[in-house]
Amino acid sequence: MILGTGVDIVEVNRFSKLINNPDFINRFFNKKEQKTYNNAQSMCEHYASRFAAKEAFGKALGTGLAGFSLTDVFVKNDEKGKPYIQVENKAEEVLKKTYGDCKIHLSLSHEKTFAIAYVIIESV
Repeated sequence: MILGTGVDIVEVNRFSKLINNPDFINRFFNKKEQKTYNNAQSMCEHYASRFAAKEAFGKALGTGLAGFSLTDVFVKNDEKGKPYIQVENKAEEVLKKTYGDCKIHLSLSHEKTFAIAYVIIESV
């Protein structure tokens, strides 16, 4: 059964100045999802899509981003490159308190100017 859904869209260009700011990166992105690219556009798309994933997760959770740090929610990729969300610390506590045992599904996409994330939280 679907417990929650969330979607978020982000303008990729918003990140063009922010990607060179280590304080911004460390404040919003977990070390496990931080990356550098030779191409600024790829780097902006990476961070924009992950930021959208965090926002979409908060919407699917129904609490927004309250009660936990954005670094407690992060996007990883499996061995085939499929993105997935991991939660830890306070975000994990809020998720368990809100939905109990559940599974998080994630879809990301970006196309030059926009990045979008869709999250489904499902009971197990």
